[in-house]
Amino acid sequence: MIIALLGRQPKIGIAELESICGADALQPLGDHAALLHVESVDPERLGGTIKLAKPLIELSTTAWPKLIDYVAKALPEHVGYIPEGKIKLAIGTYGLTINAQQLFRAGLELKKICRAAGRSVRIVPPQQNATAPNSAQTLHNQLTGPLGMELLLIKNGTSTWLAQTTWVQDIDDYARRDYGRPKRDAFVGMLPPKLAQQMLHLAQVESGQTVLDPFCGTGVVLQEAALAGCNAYGSDVQQKMIDFTHENLEWLAKQYNLNIQQKLEAADATNHKWKAPLDHVVCETYLGQPLSGLPSPAKLNDIISTCDTITKKFLRNLRPQLAPGSRHCLAVPAWRVGNNFRHLSTLDHLEDLGYNHVRFQHANAQNDLIYHREDQIVARELLVITVK
Repeated sequence: MIIALLGRQPKIGIAELESICGADALQPLGDHAALLHVESVDPERLGGTIKLAKPLIELSTTAWPKLIDYVAKALPEHVGYIPEGKIKLAIGTYGLTINAQQLFRAGLELKKICRAAGRSVRIVPPQQNATAPNSAQTLHNQLTGPLGMELLLIKNGTSTWLAQTTWVQDIDDYARRDYGRPKRDAFVGMLPPKLAQQMLHLAQVESGQTVLDPFCGTGVVLQEAALAGCNAYGSDVQQKMIDFTHENLEWLAKQYNLNIQQKLEAADATNHKWKAPLDHVVCETYLGQPLSGLPSPAKLNDIISTCDTITKKFLRNLRPQLAPGSRHCLAVPAWRVGNNFRHLSTLDHLEDLGYNHVRFQHANAQNDLIYHREDQIVARELLVITVK
């Protein structure tokens, strides 16, 4: 078994894991973790999982004094397996009703216990008001290394899992693929590499297949597809974006020593005929003009209507070019209005266009798969479809 700690939007991470492992192998643990009933999972391409942990024991309590008492008693034997040297120790909790001060006191108590056992320890506390180290702290303090130990207490109903972190996302590598690329275009917005990875998994892309992005922009999806061992096929209505994608893929090949099989062409996605094979389509469609604030109702209706028309034409053009049963993932726009989102009306007519909307057991496909930040008006709704 493996425990996955999920990112900022855990339901998207859950759907990603369900696409990889299957619904029956997945057990959500509260809102921020999942227990995977599998022997192994390749973590390097997981966009929605920030950490993996080895389950040590499930304790039949959620009471903090009892939990920390168990950890204190078990710790001396546990540190005996760590090589000589100064240990870096961190403790984090998920779903438990404790505060940062309680966690800090627990860390000091565990430090005394390690010293009494003859081991030198440096405690790595979470950032202010947090109850678990973030991925940057885990990575930069080498808490998954030979002299590191990050213990996690994860609530599961009336019980608590004690686990030890074994892997953490390389946020520095993500930053390099995002901000270190030679070509970016902040005006039109850029798909985060983590989200592109999740979309590839939602489409169930496998190494060696061809991934088509008909709105390739600066090539983020194609970069992540190439890193996953896929052939990159991209098109965009603007030749400038094709040039940007080409330069970014050439940069990626040099950075990661890849031999990328790529095909790029300037084309309108609403009427273009792509060349087979098209194993999976993974893309961000036209999101409309960037918005810094909510426009008037009339203006918003115009924006939504334009995006709806383009999306419908694209899906209608794409359908006869795809194999029946094939699976794809699109990021389409949704607009936050108050506490709700407005969706494209095209999504209500997918069957008429020749597609089935994929449903998930552990996430609601309509409400949970909307990637957004609190200050954003335009969100990305992840649409996972199969061809009828």
